[in-house]
Amino acid sequence: MKVALCGFPGSGKTTVFNALTGLQAQVGLGAKTGKQNLGVVKVPDARVAALAKLYQPKKTTYAEVSFVDVAAGGTGRGLDVATIAAMREGDALSQVARAFVDPQVEASAAADPLREIRDFESEMNLADLMVIEKKVERLRKGEKGQPREQELLERMKAHLEAEKPLRELPLAADEWAQFSGYRFLSQKPLLLVLNVAEEEVTKPAPAPIAAHATEHGLGLLVLSGKVEMDIAQLDPTEQPDFARSLGLDEPAAGRFVRSAYALLDLVSFLTVGPDEVRAWTIRRGTRAREAAGKIHTDLERGFIRAEVTRHEDLLALGSEARCREAGKLRTEGKDYVVLDGDVMHVRFAV
Repeated sequence: MKVALCGFPGSGKTTVFNALTGLQAQVGLGAKTGKQNLGVVKVPDARVAALAKLYQPKKTTYAEVSFVDVAAGGTGRGLDVATIAAMREGDALSQVARAFVDPQVEASAAADPLREIRDFESEMNLADLMVIEKKVERLRKGEKGQPREQELLERMKAHLEAEKPLRELPLAADEWAQFSGYRFLSQKPLLLVLNVAEEEVTKPAPAPIAAHATEHGLGLLVLSGKVEMDIAQLDPTEQPDFARSLGLDEPAAGRFVRSAYALLDLVSFLTVGPDEVRAWTIRRGTRAREAAGKIHTDLERGFIRAEVTRHEDLLALGSEARCREAGKLRTEGKDYVVLDGDVMHVRFAV
């Protein structure tokens, strides 16, 4: 999963990036523009750690999330071509909105995170509208397109002109599928990150922002980028205790990843053995044969059956053999819907 961190200049998104990744990218309005910062975070998963303790494998592999700190190019509240292109590469977007006092910008613009959120949404809508208008114009002039392509693009165009993001347009899955190559910004899942001052870290988001997120089906996370960046620079063993001393359940990375997983409707299944214990990320509702393909295409192609155990049963009983004896190991076919926390062993024909 690749998440593009974005936002207007001064929102503190690079500070948030550092908090999530533990890196030390240059922050502040004086930072070099045009540069993208890249980082990878392991998805915290106590199930993987527990199963690794049980199996003592040669290798333990957590699921990963890639973060791209998209440079805030352009001027004022606009988005330039390079910024838009970088945002299109993400599976999901996360907009960081400033909700703290910043002496560098406060004289000219007091913090107004809800306005910032709406302005950024307008910029994404506009970027998509420009792409659609150009394509519609070519189709009107006789360019050959997909069945119903112009009709659907006209619907999208009208929706965007009404100042509504494409993620709120009710199209069928097969209708959206023919536009996957467009990588529309306003269609992507969006997680709002409210970047607050240290004294606000344990407070909920203001009611108007929470209502906006609920109304539009957006994820919402409140954190203090500066505080979380300080936590991320500590030794990993010290981070949980320091976070709890501030009234936080855990450091930002774990909270962010959970919010992103929920927004994208992702779950993890597990594979175990003496060589490796590993978590695999899939979309909720994925069937066993497709899930096997995440491990290797040969497993999907030659899929015969899946042997499935719940991780809690495996941990409680201590082995797959005991799970089988207790009736806790099941044989499932290709259409079985894999659940979060399933431990799966795939049988396949070469």
